Amino acid sequence: MAIVVNLDVMMAKRKMSLNELSEKVDITLANLSILKTGKAKAVRFSTLESICKVLDCQPGDILEYVAD
Repeated sequence: MAIVVNLDVMMAKRKMSLNELSEKVDITLANLSILKTGKAKAVRFSTLESICKVLDCQPGDILEYVAD
């Protein structure tokens, strides 16, 4: 996949657990886990906005394009 999800990196930088982020973003733990592992096929902008707000980061800090 050409899009890499660096959610785990940002969570580590902010010292935040998956459970804590799940509660603050109001997204299920299962859906957040799918996003974190890079298995998600899509992400809503509203979800991305909430994650960025909670982690105090930019979308580019979480999503990265890597050429094949």
